[in-house]
Amino acid sequence: MKDFLKYTCASLLGTFLGLLLLGGIGLGGLVLLIALAASSSKDSGPQVKDKSVLVLDLSLNITDSKPSRSTSAAIQEALSDESGEAVTLRTVLDAIESAKKDPKIVGIYLEGSSDASSSGFANLKEVRSALQRFRDAKKPIFAYEMDWSERDYYLGSVANTIAVNPYGSLTLNGFSSQAMFWTGALEKYGVGVQVTRVGKYKSAVEPFLLKKMSQENRQQTQKLLGDIWGEYLKTVGPNRKLTVPQLQAVADNGGTLMAEEALKSKLVDKVVYFDQIAAELKKLTGTDAEDKSFKQISLKNYARVAESKDSTRADKKNQIAVLYAEGEIVDGEGGPTQVGGDRIAKELRKIRQDDDVKAVVLRVNSPGGSVTAAEVIGREVALTGKKKPVIVSMGNLAASGGYWISMGSSKIFAEANTITGSIGVFGMLFNAEKLADNNGITWDVVKTARFADTNTVSRPKNPQELANIQRVVDRIYDRFITKVADSRKLPKNKVQEIAQGRVWSGTAAKQLGLVDEIGGLEDAVREAAKQAKLGDDWQLEEYPKSRTLEERILERISGVRVLKPAAKLDPLTAEFKKMQEELAVVKSMNDPQGIYVRLPFDLRID
Repeated sequence: MKDFLKYTCASLLGTFLGLLLLGGIGLGGLVLLIALAASSSKDSGPQVKDKSVLVLDLSLNITDSKPSRSTSAAIQEALSDESGEAVTLRTVLDAIESAKKDPKIVGIYLEGSSDASSSGFANLKEVRSALQRFRDAKKPIFAYEMDWSERDYYLGSVANTIAVNPYGSLTLNGFSSQAMFWTGALEKYGVGVQVTRVGKYKSAVEPFLLKKMSQENRQQTQKLLGDIWGEYLKTVGPNRKLTVPQLQAVADNGGTLMAEEALKSKLVDKVVYFDQIAAELKKLTGTDAEDKSFKQISLKNYARVAESKDSTRADKKNQIAVLYAEGEIVDGEGGPTQVGGDRIAKELRKIRQDDDVKAVVLRVNSPGGSVTAAEVIGREVALTGKKKPVIVSMGNLAASGGYWISMGSSKIFAEANTITGSIGVFGMLFNAEKLADNNGITWDVVKTARFADTNTVSRPKNPQELANIQRVVDRIYDRFITKVADSRKLPKNKVQEIAQGRVWSGTAAKQLGLVDEIGGLEDAVREAAKQAKLGDDWQLEEYPKSRTLEERILERISGVRVLKPAAKLDPLTAEFKKMQEELAVVKSMNDPQGIYVRLPFDLRID
């Protein structure tokens, strides 16, 4: 009850101050507050002490773009001196690169947590590469955790010293992907579903039609997981001087090792308590043994220091724009966590017309969605490419509609563990006839043409209506594979073979000609500079510009720290949250034609 009241009061305080700021002090007051905050921030910002360790919290959720927040949430965040659990990939990469060159930073500490990160493996791959470059610069990396998960160990394995608590464990048991099926529930409640689709691997509709995976879906998922797992083993092994067969044997022989077993298997270097690893870090940083902790700075605070240094540089005429397309692709403007077709198209037009922008990197991290929105964005990518280089960097996933908006670029980069492909089309049609009948609800209709009420949910579609919709789906699919063939310079019959809605790993996609290079965001930026012939004379600008007047004010506010509760969920709540996320996908399906180019529903890798 005490915690409940504390967090409730913090939330109410945030809301109250938001109203006060926006409604009470007026525009003049807001401007004055900005000026005061800006002047005071020069002295109140984080400082880097000599011989400090950069601390990277492994529970951070590494996203492509900055998360959007409501006014009250942003104020509450500022008051608690917290910037949320999410941090952008660009922030992490820049911070590690700066730390590598910074004489005040003597090492990195990868800090384990009981909270689970939801960062995708492609993003983690780029972070791991940056950590490897830090280690290659002869600066040590320490990693410590109570219980090592596979996701955390993917980063932790790069460390010079990996430690685990004596009562801890390490899990290395392989990847799985469990699909959730709603067919039985829909039947129980009387909701009917009809689908139109092209591509035998286009399994996005299966949760609403079947009660288990189709053979085709099982086949493609097994291949995808195999590719990503293989990349995981090849990446982790060299740092630990272990072969892929040795690591596979660990997974096949149970996968969960207690601390001493992990040490014996050479997966960790030390079995120690936290105070013992902290003592080593104190020695590294020259901290007195009596001090409470070693000299350190969090990655988020260090990034603020680096950002303040960069903000003093003069604007350059040669800019490379990084445009983030992260989330479900939806028709219209879309929400803060969606790729709105109209919104991203508008950003591309603005970038295209800006003479200071010499090249564009489109960072795609999307499972796809509305075919209409994908085509709107794809058209703007093609038009922009005629005026300046457009390079695509695929993140954790760039599938179906995510691939649609990518293929018009001059070059596509993907990580080996990126999920891409899924070149297929489907339409999903719900009806509530049985549900309504069970509850005494009826409809009647008057119409002026035979198909005037095709879009009704009061009844199933008749055979002729389904045939009409299937014809549209077939036509869009043909356009999809034709566009792929033309943009990728592949024979159309080959595209038909590798399409069929099938998902591929980045490695497989490169072999098939769907992507050009294996690499991350940094590689795409370098290629953009190369194609635009900029040399080293350029600076990066990120789009969309998400910082509003309100956010700039709130970034300067500091206050009392409000502790937050642990984010780890109990198993039942976690499963219920997965169900909510599954159903949230349906809410994003707003294509005006009801036709979608989307990845199979919520392909989650555990």
